[in-house]
Amino acid sequence: MDRVLLIAVLTAIIHLTDTLVYAVRLSGVTTRRLATAFSLFQIISLLASTANLIQAPLLSSVVEKTINTGLKIASGSLLESPLYHHQLTQLSMDIRLVIFSATVGTVVGVLLTPAFNYVFTRVIFLFEEAGSIPRLIVILLSPHLLVRTLRKRPGYLSALRASLPGRPKNIPLAFLIANTMVIGIWTTGVLSALYAGALLPEYRSTASLLSGVVNGVATILSAMIVDPTAAMITDQALRGTRDQRDVRQMVYYLCLTRVLGTILAQAIFLPAAYLIKDVALIIAVPDR
Repeated sequence: MDRVLLIAVLTAIIHLTDTLVYAVRLSGVTTRRLATAFSLFQIISLLASTANLIQAPLLSSVVEKTINTGLKIASGSLLESPLYHHQLTQLSMDIRLVIFSATVGTVVGVLLTPAFNYVFTRVIFLFEEAGSIPRLIVILLSPHLLVRTLRKRPGYLSALRASLPGRPKNIPLAFLIANTMVIGIWTTGVLSALYAGALLPEYRSTASLLSGVVNGVATILSAMIVDPTAAMITDQALRGTRDQRDVRQMVYYLCLTRVLGTILAQAIFLPAAYLIKDVALIIAVPDR
């Protein structure tokens, strides 16, 4: 498999898993077992963690290959070589493909959210009956027992109809806008930093490490606006002071803003890369 295509597949898996975590919050509220829901999802999130471990060095290797190829074909200054600029254009297209795969993975996650919520809700109850993860795995690997468990409650179509929301009457607009920005920055943060390294080959390590600063902006937004608001709405639904439909609405609109965020990443990818490049120059060459 082509390396860029493999990176795109891994990125889609990561964003698919990150999207399904919204359904976990809904399942936790529905069953009133939020802590159990998040604990069980950690097993599934290992898939995304593994994909992330493989994706990061692969991304870095693609940038290194671009720079090394440029060094071989450039006769003079690397950054002044038309051939290297052609390599940069190709790298930019490859990174945009990776960002597009993030959108695809997110959309697939959105489409799977009702089904995942339906199944995961039953897995929570099944875990209580099993009493341990090993016994739960045995049951899940047994088709007869699994089918019997899934038939205990309403079917998927009713779950799908119930998941359709109305207008976000009780969901703060700033919360949704902030989530869009957070996802946009997180999606392109590392990618923009790696591309900035290709724009600044001599200081590519400095540029790459600045991805943490870029993602830090998203982390601050998430910690100050997104996470507290989502937790408050969830807790209010658990206490009965808010309708559970508000949590369903929140999950739907978080999914929608997540898709918008990956699209936003396409728009801010290059501006972020050039900003990182300039900051890397200031750090690496302070007397410049």
